[in-house]
Amino acid sequence: MQETQIEEKRKRAEGRFSSELFSWGESLMTVLVFFVVVFTFFARLIGVDGTSMYPTLQDHSIMLVSNLGYTPEKGDIVVLRKEGFYGDQPIVKRIIATEGDAIDIHPVTGDVLVNGEVLDEPYIAEKINTLDKIGDMDYPQTVPSGCVFVMGDNRNYSTDSRDSRLGMVDERYILGHVLAVVYPFDEIGSVA
Repeated sequence: MQETQIEEKRKRAEGRFSSELFSWGESLMTVLVFFVVVFTFFARLIGVDGTSMYPTLQDHSIMLVSNLGYTPEKGDIVVLRKEGFYGDQPIVKRIIATEGDAIDIHPVTGDVLVNGEVLDEPYIAEKINTLDKIGDMDYPQTVPSGCVFVMGDNRNYSTDSRDSRLGMVDERYILGHVLAVVYPFDEIGSVA
């Protein structure tokens, strides 16, 4: 009789373990499906390669990027890809001007002007060295319809819209705007 009770207890314990294991597996699959759906349709993780966005973004930072319902605006940090530029790899830049804006770079001070007004840019590493980093574009330029003018925050170490190989960027090349930095962990949060 006692052996039967011991056997019943063992079977109940095995059943509970199997049930808990199944429950854990089911929860894990739900979380996995959730992340696959989110990162397929709503957002993606993209890494920073290089220092063109320093000090705002560090080399090897990982960002959460989304294009869901996005309309480009001045000041946004975006990830874009242009065929034939930078080995067709995604690049990270800041939108300086949008369609219809007049963009200019002061030839002496290195200030960036949009529609005749000097931009207040507390996020840049330093002003443009106008002797050799102004690019091969003639200024002023007017941003065409459906395009943006982008620059890196590390102006003297960024290849951006000042270079005719990238030039004015068609909005269709924008993969998304940066929502937040997720790595390194001490820099987690939104970007400005």
